[in-house]
Amino acid sequence: MALTDVSLRNAKPRDKAYKLYDEAGLFIQVTPAGGKWWRFKYRFDGKEKLLSLGTYPDVTLANARERRDEARKLLAQIPPIDPSANRKATKAAREKLVTNSFEAIAREWVTSHMADKSETHRTRTLRRLELFLFPWLGSKPIADMSAPDVLQPIKLIQNQNKLETAHKALQIAGQVFRYAVQTGRAVRDVTADLKGALPSSTVTHMASLTDPKDVAELLRAMDGFTGSLTVQTALRLAPLLFVRPGELRTARWADIDLDAAEWRYRVSKTKTDHLVPLSSQAVALLKDIQPLSGHGEWVFMGGHDPKKPMSEAAINAALKRMGYDTQTQITGHGFRAMARTLLHERLNIDPHIIEHQLAHKVPDALGNAYNRTRFIEQRKEMMQAWADYLDELKAGAKIIQLKA
Repeated sequence: MALTDVSLRNAKPRDKAYKLYDEAGLFIQVTPAGGKWWRFKYRFDGKEKLLSLGTYPDVTLANARERRDEARKLLAQIPPIDPSANRKATKAAREKLVTNSFEAIAREWVTSHMADKSETHRTRTLRRLELFLFPWLGSKPIADMSAPDVLQPIKLIQNQNKLETAHKALQIAGQVFRYAVQTGRAVRDVTADLKGALPSSTVTHMASLTDPKDVAELLRAMDGFTGSLTVQTALRLAPLLFVRPGELRTARWADIDLDAAEWRYRVSKTKTDHLVPLSSQAVALLKDIQPLSGHGEWVFMGGHDPKKPMSEAAINAALKRMGYDTQTQITGHGFRAMARTLLHERLNIDPHIIEHQLAHKVPDALGNAYNRTRFIEQRKEMMQAWADYLDELKAGAKIIQLKA
């Protein structure tokens, strides 16, 4: 006798599991715990087999019969197909599809390839993937994707007047494809076919001030800044040290020797050890803030969490409060260009000495890209002369150039 919804609802659990049969191999098994499991019994290659069809009432009687009929159609094909084997193959194909999707491989690439990158760079890259690529490419199997597939979302970015972002997104997509090739999930990097698909982007240099009069005004404005001691100190050290903004805000007390007037740390961008000689002015500023943060790890503690360093936006926010446009006038990164220009043009410092202090990988005659102690005596002299020069600029005094 065929099952009905009434008989299914009235089926109560017993001490042992029992079965209620429908038709054509379909039955439901009622467990002692009250579960009701649909099963389809069939024979394949002379062996009796069972196929699970879900649980009642999530799978209704009508649904269970439909699933049974679909399984019977597979058995009726020539040659017959085992419904259980077909389900396993379908599941495996689906899992492979998900595993080999652009999003899955991209996230794997971010985790493995970018493990040694800065958290800021890693987060920015992942954010670009999530905003500009995953919505259109994420679910697609990377091996089946073509150059036009990738170009579609890239063009959408370009149409929003974000050409530089479009170039960045295309570059990231290419890195993901090359990783897929290296790990056997794709045959080739299809983004190679998109060379020239985007117009060249204009390189935008970080805003900076290089006119001594403008620099003098900036330094005086810094002295009048009324923010927190943490931001005040970081702001005043930025032109003195001209390190990368991320390196300044993550400065650790453990790396600073005030007695030796040195700051040694690892440059995340170039993976090199760097040494910054500290001028007497820089040492004085660090001693001023030491009572506030010297007990902790960071020189510049976060405003909301002292266990974290100062926000990466703090310096630029301070410059904006002072009335400077960080797009066209000066940024935290712009102090590097300021120092490079004025040290060479106004203080006649050898560019090789400047580039070493900037921790740039500039090969010398022996092929050495960078040595943290190279020109160290000249760099110590340069850093003190630079600090004195800035003080004289701020005071409006006549500047005496160093001998070349």
